[in-house]
Amino acid sequence: MAEITAKLVKELREKTGAGMMNCKKALGETDGDLSKAIDYLRTKGMADAKKKSGRATKEGLVFSYIHPGGKVGVMIEVACETDFVARTPDFQNFCKDVAMQVAASAPLAVEREDLDPAVVEHEREIAKQQAIESGKPENIAEKIVTGRIEKFFGEVCLMEQAFVKDPNMTVKDLLDGMIGSLGENMAIRRFARFQLGEEI
Repeated sequence: MAEITAKLVKELREKTGAGMMNCKKALGETDGDLSKAIDYLRTKGMADAKKKSGRATKEGLVFSYIHPGGKVGVMIEVACETDFVARTPDFQNFCKDVAMQVAASAPLAVEREDLDPAVVEHEREIAKQQAIESGKPENIAEKIVTGRIEKFFGEVCLMEQAFVKDPNMTVKDLLDGMIGSLGENMAIRRFARFQLGEEI
């Protein structure tokens, strides 16, 4: 049995955002293997998130973040079940991470369902024209279009974006991990991103 050091627990916490006790348990279950412990926490987080997904989220925070230099600002609404969890440092750090994600990656919507259908259709048309002009047969062209649209969703939908602090996970993975760690259902409701000088 590998020794579970405080340094290892701290490293796992930084990589996953999970609570200390959950990190200790994950390292214990995986014999101190950091990458297996990360997978363990993600799997547990997703399972816990699924179980809690029906529960009402009427508390939470409206969180603001101004990027150093004052050129980009973000406001986000993150909901949870109780005011107690909303006041915890872990919840507030999560809000900050999400706000920084919005500042850095400029998503257009929280989920793909929130995107303007006209924007998606426009992207689909561009991808279709590119596929046709490259001389691909229709059945192959259709697969290329589908692949490009999925890539587009991954770039512009907050929940599907690679998390800037750890590109091996998405923002949804991060959220699921927090739900598992804090023991409450949570939701990223909406955001607004302001960039100095952008057209209104």
